[in-house]
Amino acid sequence: MQRQALTENLARFERVPASQASQASPASRDGLKAAAVAVCVVVQDDGALAVLITQRADTLRSHAGQWALPGGRHEPGESAEDAARRELHEETGVSVGAGDVLGLLDDYATRSGYLITPVVVWGGPADPAMRGPESEVAGIHVISLADFDVPPRLVRIPESTAPVIQLPLLGEYLHAPTAAIIYQFCQVALHGNMIRVAHFEQPVFAWK
Repeated sequence: MQRQALTENLARFERVPASQASQASPASRDGLKAAAVAVCVVVQDDGALAVLITQRADTLRSHAGQWALPGGRHEPGESAEDAARRELHEETGVSVGAGDVLGLLDDYATRSGYLITPVVVWGGPADPAMRGPESEVAGIHVISLADFDVPPRLVRIPESTAPVIQLPLLGEYLHAPTAAIIYQFCQVALHGNMIRVAHFEQPVFAWK
């Protein structure tokens, strides 16, 4: 499945914006900071589709060492699409234009105080020369969509009535919010399924 099919599936998706996302989310929307992440779809040498996942630097004050999608807070007057494209370039060196935005997924409220808008972008061929600032990014990984397009693992924790969602990643597990966003992306963009993920919980270590 390539760019046109992804775009068509995303165009049919009726996304839930911030005004409604909190209704099913375990996190409160009060005082949340607007942020955007880029679900950057790239093409591997064998033609298979993949997404870019970063590992945050161990020296960062928040979420150090965790897996993440390229992204961050909006700058003043910046749209979610522009913020996602800017952050993608800053963290990976990948530049995409406004015409490379394929669509948006549901907003996701995090326990750590952010309201994330996932922006799906087309990154073209995977570039082995990708790199980000060492102060922010410990590594950039090209993960095949086939690895993520699997039934998620749902884990119960005593701190919440909502299940924590996990996806396999390089012998470990990817957690929400990133796992929730990737799961929705696979279901919507690959299969045309209209599913929601705002109700999925994050692990306690990601609450701060």
